[in-house]
Amino acid sequence: MRNFLFIILLFAGFLTSATAQENQTEEQNGTATHEQAATEPHGCECHEDVEEGFDPATTAFHHIGDANVFSIGSSIHIPLPCILYAPTQGLSVFMSSKFGIGEHGTGEKAVDKYVLYDGWVMRVPDPKFPTGEVAIDCINHKTELDAKGKERDKYEVLYKGECYPLDKKTTWDGGMLGGGVTSFYDFSITKNVFTMLLAFALLFWLFRTVVIGYNKRQGQAPKGVQSFIEPIFIFIRDEVAVPFLGHKAEKYLPFLMSIFFFILGLNLIGQLPIFPGSGNVTGNLAVTMALALFTFVLVNLSGNRHYWEHTLWMPGVPAIIKILILTPVEILGLFIRPLTLMLRLFANITAGHVVIVIFVGMIFIFGQSGENLGGGIIGTVMAVPLTLFMMAIELLVAFIQAFVFCILTASYISAAVEEPHHH
Repeated sequence: MRNFLFIILLFAGFLTSATAQENQTEEQNGTATHEQAATEPHGCECHEDVEEGFDPATTAFHHIGDANVFSIGSSIHIPLPCILYAPTQGLSVFMSSKFGIGEHGTGEKAVDKYVLYDGWVMRVPDPKFPTGEVAIDCINHKTELDAKGKERDKYEVLYKGECYPLDKKTTWDGGMLGGGVTSFYDFSITKNVFTMLLAFALLFWLFRTVVIGYNKRQGQAPKGVQSFIEPIFIFIRDEVAVPFLGHKAEKYLPFLMSIFFFILGLNLIGQLPIFPGSGNVTGNLAVTMALALFTFVLVNLSGNRHYWEHTLWMPGVPAIIKILILTPVEILGLFIRPLTLMLRLFANITAGHVVIVIFVGMIFIFGQSGENLGGGIIGTVMAVPLTLFMMAIELLVAFIQAFVFCILTASYISAAVEEPHHH
């Protein structure tokens, strides 16, 4: 049932993401048509978003998404540093609070042609739009049909009675996820980046404390935080590193420990309901892809002659079978391994966050966003035990997924460094 739920939520996430992000390529890919439209503002007016009840899907995906601000609810916002670069105007560095963050993370000001909409920084590419800090009337989000009949998201900022099209940030995904090169690059400390820095700082403090404890209490039983870390460390060493890598375990143990505790730390931080915005770092494809790439590079750089021989040209097998079947499959397997690492971690963590947010959303659905007290009570009675149960499962998943990523990495390294067996 859980796997079935994961698959449904994963596909829903991809469809939602594709629909929302696919539009970036054609509307923001820097083509001449786009630039011409950007330099010809037209008269328009603000369009108020009509809220038709509580939308759990939108809330869930907004919750798990990355942003340039930490949002708690719709009115509490914690600003983060914005580091933005546009080739036509250079580097801009400021706090996102400069946007005058209002409801739902949308700014009331433009700063150096940048605006904040729903927690995301966008830019006005029109050279006629003023630089510096200016008050804007509103930001409009609407959908339009393109030449192929597909719906496309359009974002415009209204300033002094004129609407100016907005660019989203450049996304180097080759268009696979709907991104593309736009008029600016975002190197900001987003909430996911901040969460990773926080996890790094906490882990550094944790292990530094353990090292100091061992130095002070040599030959004595572990105490305090040592009692928590030592069993986990010994388990990963004795049940993962040594069984797979044997006498080479010590060489790769630092990497295995680093990736295990880093993923675990991010997973646990994401489970804290008191943490601002509940950063969904390991539920972000870019993060899990980066972690998988570390494994991919290490495995293939560590590969010995025996590993590459059996990957590219298996001895003792007819050449026609190698060329047509085995070698292509083995080469494809080199890339499938990190892909499965990336998707497994992303899917499990994202699914848990989405389910928890949807369970909490039952309070607002049954209560009709505060209009029905009886329905709100019924929703609360249903949502609280379900949410607590799901959070307990996710706590277990946080450890399991860190362990799975670690043990699979160890198995891939083992296959790369294994010595040939002679019979």
